[in-house]
Amino acid sequence: GGLNGTLAAGYGVLFTIVDDYKNEYGIDETAIGLVIGIGFLAGFISLLVFAPFADRGHARTVVVVGVFVSVAGLLLMAIGTSLLPILLGRIINGLGVGAASPAVRRIVIIADPAKLGSNLGRLLSADVFGFAMGPAISAVLVGPFGIPAPFIVVSAVALVLLPFVARVPVDETAVENRPQRRLAFDLLAIRPFAGATVLAGVAFIMIGGFDALWSLVHDELGTAEWIANIGITLFALPLIFLGPWGGRLAQTFGPFKLAAIGLFAGGGFMLGYGLLPTGGLIFALAMCPAVSDGVTISAAGVAAGMVIPEDRQAGAQGMLGASQALMAGVMAVVTGFVYENFGRTVAYATVAGAIFVVTAIGLWLAKDAWSLRRPIPSNA
Repeated sequence: GGLNGTLAAGYGVLFTIVDDYKNEYGIDETAIGLVIGIGFLAGFISLLVFAPFADRGHARTVVVVGVFVSVAGLLLMAIGTSLLPILLGRIINGLGVGAASPAVRRIVIIADPAKLGSNLGRLLSADVFGFAMGPAISAVLVGPFGIPAPFIVVSAVALVLLPFVARVPVDETAVENRPQRRLAFDLLAIRPFAGATVLAGVAFIMIGGFDALWSLVHDELGTAEWIANIGITLFALPLIFLGPWGGRLAQTFGPFKLAAIGLFAGGGFMLGYGLLPTGGLIFALAMCPAVSDGVTISAAGVAAGMVIPEDRQAGAQGMLGASQALMAGVMAVVTGFVYENFGRTVAYATVAGAIFVVTAIGLWLAKDAWSLRRPIPSNA
């Protein structure tokens, strides 16, 4: 969980240093938007292309290589002072994270299927926590230590955690059960899985829109900087504490039902952000979805784990991650554009509308498995 969260933090560190890039390196907001978006695109490609190798007897190797590639990208972003090396570093980092994360999820799912919900909930919560903490890490470190600091710190933490993960026993897929398909697109023919893939992406529509607007809106409203910075941290904390319980609830109550509750509630909170008049009130409201997301954020991942056979789990989790990367990247770009041209109320309403519409699509795809749930054995 810690490793996955650290890798996800590498995705998010750019959100709060746009002004620093502009002031110190002369890189404008549009170029930084490209850097942020291309990282998600690289992750999207890697999740689709490299994640399935973990189902073919190479899970441990995919994790180790993915982490080293991710760190190489972060360090290139740390030393880069112009657009090209920073862009290249972001691409390399996205490729590494996209390969390693679903391989880690596969290891966790296969290790103890009876506790799939709580274990996957813990892992997916760490992902979201790391992604949300990335901007906070930058906000704290860039001022006193400079732009390279957050990239170096995230790299160091990943390298410290890697040996612990590398020593974990891995149940690699037996030779006779290894899937022959190189990609996992065929899994989308399973409609409940297609629905879970869409719903997983909606959670990152919320996160991408939230992160893209948070700093801009608080600057506009004149919120004290410490409130803006601590807000992201406090938003992410419940994900760590509630994630395992939320994953267990998803397994026993029903992952699709729980996802629906959390995502529709999240869309409502987004509308609230656009209507409240002060940064303090927005900060206070943000603590409500922090709790609801902590309980429900893992539901789509649990659903996928329940409807896909063991020998395809890495490919399946890669598809979920690809959906998340794609939707977060698109939403971050779209939200920034709408905010710049139409203001925060329309920007938040756009995010909310996307959440409502795409959630409805995911639930329609999964309608045959709406009541899916799995009791936890009494001895588990």
